[in-house]
Parts: sequence; C-alpha cells; structure tokens
Amino acid sequence: MSTHGKPEGDAVSGGEAAVSEDVTAVNEGVTAVSVGGAAVRANGAAVSGDGAAAAPRPWWHWRRLTRGRWRPALAAAVVGALLGGTGVAWQAEAGPFGRERACWGAFDEDDVADLFHGKRDIKSSEVGVSYDRIASDGPSGACELLSPRGHRVRARLHQLDVRFAGAGDKWADEFLSARMTPIGGGFLGMVSDTRAWLAVPEGCVGRNSDREGPLVFDMEAGWTTYDDVVDTGERARLARAVVTLVNDYMAGRGCDSPIPDPTARLAAPARFLDEKRDAICGVQGLRLPGRDRESRFERPLVTGGTAAPVRTCDRDVLFGHPRLRLMTVEDPRLALIYKGLSYDGGRRVTAAGDTGDQVRGRGFLRDDMGLFQASCQTGEVTFLVRAADGGRAADVRRLLPRYAALEADRLGCGPLRLRLPS
Repeated sequence: MSTHGKPEGDAVSGGEAAVSEDVTAVNEGVTAVSVGGAAVRANGAAVSGDGAAAAPRPWWHWRRLTRGRWRPALAAAVVGALLGGTGVAWQAEAGPFGRERACWGAFDEDDVADLFHGKRDIKSSEVGVSYDRIASDGPSGACELLSPRGHRVRARLHQLDVRFAGAGDKWADEFLSARMTPIGGGFLGMVSDTRAWLAVPEGCVGRNSDREGPLVFDMEAGWTTYDDVVDTGERARLARAVVTLVNDYMAGRGCDSPIPDPTARLAAPARFLDEKRDAICGVQGLRLPGRDRESRFERPLVTGGTAAPVRTCDRDVLFGHPRLRLMTVEDPRLALIYKGLSYDGGRRVTAAGDTGDQVRGRGFLRDDMGLFQASCQTGEVTFLVRAADGGRAADVRRLLPRYAALEADRLGCGPLRLRLPS
C-alpha cells in the first residue's frame, strides 16, 4: 500500500473525458466507430471484435445523451448549469473519430492510463479555463479524473494569491510540505507521491508583472499518510502529468520550448532526521527553548534535494498539519505570496540597523506564528516559524530570530538580527 492508501493495480483518481455538444452521429444506427479500443455503434450498442453485440448501454449513458432526442435537453442543462456557476463541462475532440482528451485537452488516453496504472475506464469532468475580469485574477480552471474503483486525481490552474499567502495555509501545508521534492531544472515546482505543482514559466506566460503571484498547475491524488516512505513510482507519474499540463498550456500560447520530463532528475525523498540538540531541523546552532523541549516534538522531515524553492522542516504532522513548521522560502517568486501577510500580521518585527532610508525587511510576531521577509541579493526571502496553536508562543518567539539569522547566513544575505516586540 502506498503512502496515500491506494489499492494495488490502480492509480490515484480518474475520469473519462466526455463528449462536447458538437459531437455528431455518423450513419446513425449502422456505422460503428472506434473509441478507446472498442467498436461502438451509433445507436449506443457496443460491438466486440468478432461482431458479437454486447449489452446495450443504459439510456443515461453519456454517448446516448449526446445524440438524438436527448441532445437538445442535455445542451440546455449543461448551459444552464454553467451559467449557474455549479456546472461541469465535458469535453472531447470534435468529430466521431476524434480521440478523447481530458483536463482542458492536455491528457490523451495514454496520459490518463499512466496516472491510473494502465486502467482506461476513467471518467473526467472539468470546469474550463476562465478569467475573473472583475477581480483581475489570472486564469483558473479545475479538472477531476475518477476511477470506477473510487480513486481520484484533481488538477487546478490558478494564480497564487499574494493577499492570502498563496491560497491560505492549506495550500502551503500541502504543496510546500517537507515531503515535496523540487522538480529541478530551473523550474519552479515540487512533487511528492500525492501532490504536485508547477509554475508556468514567466516567458510563456506565467504572470504579467513581478507583483503577481505565480500561475500554477497543481494536482492532488489522495490522502497523504505523513511518513518518510514516498512511493517514487507514483511521484514520477504525477511529475509527468503536471509537466504535461503546463506544456499544453504553453503550446496553446505559441510557446515552442516544452519542459522536459523531470523524473530522471528528481532527488531522493526526505527522510526523518535524527537531529542533535543544537541543530534543530538540521540548522546548526538552533535549539528549542528549555532543557528537554526537543522531546516535545517528533523527529522532523526536512525538504530533500538541492536548489529547492523552499526549505521546510515539519514536525509532528497530524492530518497534514504540522505542530511545528520552520520554513525558508528562497525563491522570490514564491516568497511573494507572503509579502502581503508581512504587513497585516501581528505585532511588528523589524531588523536591527534599519533606518528611514534603508529597511532590511518587515514581519510580525503572534502567538502561533512568526514571519520575517528580508531583502537579499537574490530578492525577497521569507523566514517563517509556525505552531499549530497559540499554546507554543514561547517556542515561536525564541526560535524566530535565531532561525532567521542562521538561515540568512546560509543564503549569504546575513547578518540579520531581528528586533522583536516586547
């Protein structure tokens, strides 16, 4: 059993792409066309390779609903649902011989089968890519692939919101966790066996200005059992899938430089760290407050690999939420999602030596979180210490200044000494 509890023989989730309303029947009642490897008569009856007729499809099967007397009613229902904001758009290539595709046309049947361990009886539903012109948000869309065995993969396109730390703490908990491995190759993204995300490169076209959050495709593939056993096969499948989504999006905008398959360059997954008293989370010189306080937290997981956009240390994770997280967001494009939070958090934190003309950064301190965003040679870097609740305010207060100072030295943008509020 993998870390996210998938039974053998099936990948994480699924969905067979459905037909858009412009699919037409050819020689209704007599002509057979090949879809997904099986011959299908226009009246909905399947025909085996030796000509024997299989059981007729039920009246509600999607192939029947997209033709004949059901087609006008189905079209009206789909349009009405979409206008109501709760609909799901079904999509396939137009024409009776078009191969079915899923998730905005990015996945063909083989791509979906790769996600589901060779299974091809997968259904898909999606909300097409659209823009919120009122809020000036970037493009967004959602897709779901569902297996008859109950396993599911969800994919999204969205712009990380710089106003609310990306998409709230939930997105960071899942997609910046220590189980994630950098995709590498100079691309902004990470992957595990249950989660993957990849930013659209700015040149083609990820964002329009350096004040916007990255435009990302992310995928989630079931429940994560938070341990240090990562199924590298599942991780490779998700890595290939999220790259396929980004490449298809860029190709639709005229880009001719696709991202290569990242699986060969993925680093080894993170493992539980046996740390020393004076090297909490592997940061030499960092200690938890008190004599025996290190025993309060289980062994940590620390982001593996080099050149990661974020270095995360998670301890005592329950239902995906760590009791204590220490995180350094090194990539300025990703650190941007915390910029707004640094202005409207708790009590203000400043850097020693700041003047009216020169400020090293800004941050805040509250009972459950301390954050400081500093200006380094490479751009903005965020240092964060967060507890699961306000009962560990002393730990947060003691850890933040020392952690930020040591990490700033590691990144070459020290010395950094923080001044905490009284």
